[in-house]
Amino acid sequence: MRRMRNVKIVATLGPASSDHATIAALAAAGADVFRLNMSHGTQEEIAARHRIIREVEAERGTPIGILADLQGPKLRVGTFAAGAVELEDGAPFRLDLDDAEGDAHRVRLPHPEIFAALAPGAELLVDDGKVRLRVEACGADFADCTVVTGGTVSNRKGVNVPDVVLPLAALSDKDREDLEFACSLGVDWVALSFVQRPEDVTEARDLVAGRAAILSKIEKPAAVRCVDEIIAASDGIMVARGDLGVELPVQNVPPIQKRIVRKCRAAAKPVIVATQMLESMIESPMPTRAEVSDVATAIYEGADAIMLSAESAAGQYPVEAVTTMDSVAREVEDDPTYTEVIEASRVARRESVADGIVAAAREIAETTDIKAIACFTQSGTTAALVARERPRVPIIAMTNLRDTARRLALTWGTSCVMTGGLDRFKQAVVNAARAAREQGYAEESDQIVVTAGVPFNVPGTTNILRVAPCDERLIWATDPE
Repeated sequence: MRRMRNVKIVATLGPASSDHATIAALAAAGADVFRLNMSHGTQEEIAARHRIIREVEAERGTPIGILADLQGPKLRVGTFAAGAVELEDGAPFRLDLDDAEGDAHRVRLPHPEIFAALAPGAELLVDDGKVRLRVEACGADFADCTVVTGGTVSNRKGVNVPDVVLPLAALSDKDREDLEFACSLGVDWVALSFVQRPEDVTEARDLVAGRAAILSKIEKPAAVRCVDEIIAASDGIMVARGDLGVELPVQNVPPIQKRIVRKCRAAAKPVIVATQMLESMIESPMPTRAEVSDVATAIYEGADAIMLSAESAAGQYPVEAVTTMDSVAREVEDDPTYTEVIEASRVARRESVADGIVAAAREIAETTDIKAIACFTQSGTTAALVARERPRVPIIAMTNLRDTARRLALTWGTSCVMTGGLDRFKQAVVNAARAAREQGYAEESDQIVVTAGVPFNVPGTTNILRVAPCDERLIWATDPE
């Protein structure tokens, strides 16, 4: 089940990919993590998809990660008497709390918290930014605006407020219900939408109570402004480029993406690049050249994972989309320039014993004929630290905790192998050598690097590095207890 690439692929499930045969085909084509979009589908449908993923995982014998993506608060206008109106450039338009149906002069915006945060000069974006309004005057229950960019506005279109931090929690009542439901199913990651501040992550972490890892979606300007604090509070990050491109000028998104990827790598936390990566494959079996270049750029930047949304959830060619991503990833990672770019962006971190151990493991692997780095990990932190080094050799994450193995399915370059509980280092080395051979990384005549912590089964104790033969007879004959 070894992947011939380091970057991971996240595939969203939906109407086009809900049956056992399709999910199994997606996994075989290259999907490492499956995303359950809590914005679409009933809890019964979500539970059925979760069950099928676990069945496919058992059939393949390889840990598969599951990411539950919460919807977040949805800000929408009310309804219009005519169903839709046409707003002209320069025309006045009012948003208010009046229950009456809207017309070409006003419409209800049932979110008093927005009015509380607005100030003259602020911009409101309607329908993904297709219509832009500028606030001229506002109060507790109204905002008088000028139409900057006109267009058609129909019932319940979404509203974005990019200029201000809204006094809204990242978790709506629906999100709280969905979060508890997802955790009870046993998902591995929970993705938070509408994150504006690190306190949003802290609130979700209290509710999750250790049952899943927390991934924050960076999709608002406020989140970009305090991204360092959000990364520190989170277990992983998603660069949600769709909403970022609505709330910020589109030319701002590529440099933000690049900065966030580098920051996450420095923090040893996985980062997903998402949204519209192979958008044309919703309806076409072939992507555009620009889309392929977009996917390749994220890989060259060192992203841990790249994600498919509607392409795999609702498109006509879900398996082909995953296959295309897999092919692009392999081609990019075979390019010598890829290695040069990744290694040039490496930043030395020497803040702990574990940092020194994983850096030494990478250096040894790159200066001698080492076939793989095998790291024993309880929480997944050691494997993440090894992945931060972006070694040229494969990373085998050895753990006796299935939850850890599944969460590491999102981490760059890691191949997770389940191992029994250990209390002796020699047995750990034997297990690592066996896994390297069985996974096709090494032969008996080869060597691997093994990292572990003593005492065993205690998170955060990585303190041993051993260059070991893959021949078990030599291990038993030469290795210390």
